[in-house]
Amino acid sequence: MIERIIEGRPRDIGGFEVRRLLPAGGRQMVGPFIFFDHIGPADFAPGSGIDVRPHPHIGLATVTYLFEGELVHRDSLGCMQPIRPGDVNWMTAGRGIVHSERTDPAIRARGARIHGIQSWVALPRAGENVDPAFVHHPRATLPAIQMGECTLRLVAGEAFGQRSPVATSSETLYVDVEMPAGATLVVPAEHEERALYVAAGTVHLGDITVATGSLAVLDAGVAAEMRAVEGSRVMLLGGAPLDGPRYIWWNFVASSREQIEQAKQDWAARTSQRFPPVPGETEFIPLPE
Repeated sequence: MIERIIEGRPRDIGGFEVRRLLPAGGRQMVGPFIFFDHIGPADFAPGSGIDVRPHPHIGLATVTYLFEGELVHRDSLGCMQPIRPGDVNWMTAGRGIVHSERTDPAIRARGARIHGIQSWVALPRAGENVDPAFVHHPRATLPAIQMGECTLRLVAGEAFGQRSPVATSSETLYVDVEMPAGATLVVPAEHEERALYVAAGTVHLGDITVATGSLAVLDAGVAAEMRAVEGSRVMLLGGAPLDGPRYIWWNFVASSREQIEQAKQDWAARTSQRFPPVPGETEFIPLPE
């Protein structure tokens, strides 16, 4: 029932290390998910925190989902939103947006803990150049599903007979699953591409062990039963394959190299028409060499 297992690779995102699962060698996407980072768990001493300076995106939607801690999102649309555990912050870049994510000053002063997932969903060709947008969905608005001993929260898309209020641009599966030791959950075969990421704990898929930090890509068309060896937190992700391959360079995703090259030029020139500044912020991440 497993196509492959992908192990997280450490990546530095400006003084803070994450584990990157997608894109991976031989597997760029699972459904529309083209980027998947596991943040933390990490503790910051008083006075320290996360400072992801303003940077641009095109051709994707960012999805920030926290288990613990808090981040403050700011973007070039003028949106400012604290991101708290269980909330969904869905930012559609479309033709271009700029945003930052930082630790709130009050939390920074007393010391911070952070744990969660940062993912990107590639947009279909018809939506690559839509106007940018940001939507916040509080935790209480997301469907909570009890499956035996397992507690599920439907982050985005459709699963287990329910639909999330989070609007997506293509068929999507994204579910947060909490499992006590010994609990089982059958991942249905309704979505063409599926994977499960073990954010904490250990699960068995048949006789295969999937531990913390591993992404198991599931075979298509086969229901898969997972069993928690210990208390575990698992993210189910996937959906329909996107309408063709994507190019990805730095923070840009597109269906053509020409779109990537134009975005690089626009960010290097800091063209305010495509990439306006984030109100109240003067810093920015320059185009990589």
